[in-house]
Amino acid sequence: MATDAATTQNRSAVEFLDVRELKKHFPIQKGFLKRTVGQVRAVDDVSFSVRPGETLGLVGESGCGKTTTARCILRAIDPTSGEILFRTKDDDVVDISTLPRGPLRELRADMQMIFQDPFGSLNPRMTLLDIVGEPLLVHGMDSRRERADRVAELLRLVGLRPEYMRRFPHAFSGGERQRIGIARALALNPRLVVADEPVSALDVSVQAQVINLLEDLQQQLNLTYLFVAHDLSVVRHISDRVAVMYVGKIVELGKSEDIFDSPKHPYTSALLSSVPIPDPRLRAQRIILQGEVANPANPPSGCYFHPRCDYAVDQCRTDQPQLEEIEPGRWVSCWRARDLDLPGLVATHSGNGSS
Repeated sequence: MATDAATTQNRSAVEFLDVRELKKHFPIQKGFLKRTVGQVRAVDDVSFSVRPGETLGLVGESGCGKTTTARCILRAIDPTSGEILFRTKDDDVVDISTLPRGPLRELRADMQMIFQDPFGSLNPRMTLLDIVGEPLLVHGMDSRRERADRVAELLRLVGLRPEYMRRFPHAFSGGERQRIGIARALALNPRLVVADEPVSALDVSVQAQVINLLEDLQQQLNLTYLFVAHDLSVVRHISDRVAVMYVGKIVELGKSEDIFDSPKHPYTSALLSSVPIPDPRLRAQRIILQGEVANPANPPSGCYFHPRCDYAVDQCRTDQPQLEEIEPGRWVSCWRARDLDLPGLVATHSGNGSS
């Protein structure tokens, strides 16, 4: 009974989305009988929360597990273990990770995804009316006239003309196709939108337009974003808080300005040194990491980052650090987080002496 009371109390503390000890392991199978001989730890004990109306940026190198984390949250794939607590419109808290198919389908109206590839995510044989209107049809809007009116409204919302709804995706540019994907994601009036690298396939000038559109829509519709990306310049512009992932784990989490100005994890500092600064008078002081990214199927002992870290000590090689709150709102998984004075985005760039 005490355990049940504690669980109820923990759930009542959930503001919007609370991910707790999330894991997703993929089996490694060999032989004719497909015997499982190991596990790829794509997401390995990830915990974070998302507050209503904010944008949380989830960043890291390719293969670090950020997209897998996002897909687990939406139950596009089933997590291995952990909790994904979500507060519904009715003010109930549900665990998405264990929700049966029927209630999960109803909940999907509250959670939608913007995909990375604006070319591959749209069916080339469907018109915009059918693409954007499909979620409406699935969730019970049988009247084609009502769907057409709603699609026209959505197209206007994302900056496209309603008469385009009779056209097919091949008639549009990459930026316009991504606007179509955004309109589809907004069709059911979701409260949580997971944006999986929504601008990485677009030209830089178009990226700015789409990012500005997402910010405007957030203000108009009171949306909450989980923004998955590897482009730190984009993340810095749009995110309220940032979570940095490395080999399936979150190594640092905090306010965007704190992460970019004064990182507390060596991996975060190395990432920031690679961000280009649009000023020819500044020269980047790149932090070159030695070695290879750890293998998620056979990670090293202790801290996963220690083989590439210049600041590693013996404890880093034997004991795995936990995500710890070292100051209000600032979480770091590093044994030396309180000792190190690491360069941020500005400090990793200096004048080259030219005029």
